[in-house]
Amino acid sequence: METVLLFVLGVVIILIGLGVSIALHEIGHLVPAKLFGVKVTQYMIGFGKTLFSFRRGETEYGVKALPLGGYISMIGMFPPGKQGGAGRNATTGFMQSMAQDARTASAETVAVGEEERTFYRLAVWKRVIIMFGGPFMNLLIAVVLFGVLLMGFGAPQNSTTVGSVSQCVIPASSTSQTCSADDPQGPAAAAGLKPGDTIVSIDGTPITSWAQSTTIIRESAGRSLSVVLRRDGAERTVTLTPATNQVAKIDAAGLVVKDANGKVETYSAGFAGIGAVQELVPQPITSVLPAVGAQIGGVFGVVIHLPERMVDIWNAAFGSGQRDANGPVGVIGIGRAAGELTALDGVPVVDKAYTMIGLLASLNVALFVFNLIPLLPLDGGHIAGALWEGIRRSFAKIFRRRDPGPVDMAKLMPLTFAVVIVLGGMSLLLAYADIVKPINLFG
Repeated sequence: METVLLFVLGVVIILIGLGVSIALHEIGHLVPAKLFGVKVTQYMIGFGKTLFSFRRGETEYGVKALPLGGYISMIGMFPPGKQGGAGRNATTGFMQSMAQDARTASAETVAVGEEERTFYRLAVWKRVIIMFGGPFMNLLIAVVLFGVLLMGFGAPQNSTTVGSVSQCVIPASSTSQTCSADDPQGPAAAAGLKPGDTIVSIDGTPITSWAQSTTIIRESAGRSLSVVLRRDGAERTVTLTPATNQVAKIDAAGLVVKDANGKVETYSAGFAGIGAVQELVPQPITSVLPAVGAQIGGVFGVVIHLPERMVDIWNAAFGSGQRDANGPVGVIGIGRAAGELTALDGVPVVDKAYTMIGLLASLNVALFVFNLIPLLPLDGGHIAGALWEGIRRSFAKIFRRRDPGPVDMAKLMPLTFAVVIVLGGMSLLLAYADIVKPINLFG
């Protein structure tokens, strides 16, 4: 029963975090829209039936039944279809926008005297700021969360404490990962090292990092080393003789080097058969933005290869294949991972909090990148339309031609409908795959 409650707690925490991220995303649209004088009629979290709402001035604020997004409704987002017509009301939420078009034949029109408060009449740079404000809030949330992770908790790094001891020596060319009776005993096991031992010095050289001990061991194949350990608060000395082993070559990117025939290249090096315990080491503030940038690059790579990734997810969901742990995950998958995390036994609360914050940080990076895709009804589509309008008007001014006027984004509604169908299908596929073939992030 306790495990079930912890699982539910994890799901609730991630849903609250997602809800806050959505709410701040829409505030990123709301604040500049009001500052620039656009009339905002609604600020809503979720879609569907309104659960509760209240009005402040001309704007209704509320929460709807389906917490799968949010929107603000601005008057005159699209220019009139005919000269002198009134701007049509629209929203930053794509599902709400499509629902308005499908449900009613009489969209809300701009009232007399409000023509100057429509979205489409704003200068291009103001429209870009309004539409970029949402994704920017997700980016800001990600930066803050990564700051908490790296500066507050720290980044995982190898400590000088032994975490694992190999009982045998397995050549790099072997396909087996388990010890057999013919495999020689591991040097560290033979010397008496145990998990939990802290390496103090090797041959009189004080050890301050795991990389330092690894370098000494690799350069000492066949030579006896005097190793001082700290175990249970007391120091003891053991003799370690690294074995000569064939180790796979690793390039600068951390990838295994292979020859022209696809065979792993190896070299002779000392081998002790020990692995390190990882610990969190606080990082400087300068590490935050590079970490966010690396995460953005990773998400961007997923988006670029999204069609291929969705094919893989389809094959995994309806076949015997396995999900890629680095591939797309839906809301159900994220919630499930959060629940499994909080329900894990033997994991310190600090480690659970670290992983939960990491999930929310990664989620906001994904929202930032995804919303900037230059297709309607995403924010990036509106930004692209505004920039295209600016380019057209700039060229007209340079060549002294008639002002072409605002770009009629409403003409792209058929494409928008197609994008919504595709995104909806992808969301359903991800939801199904998250249920029948979930990604196991925690073993």
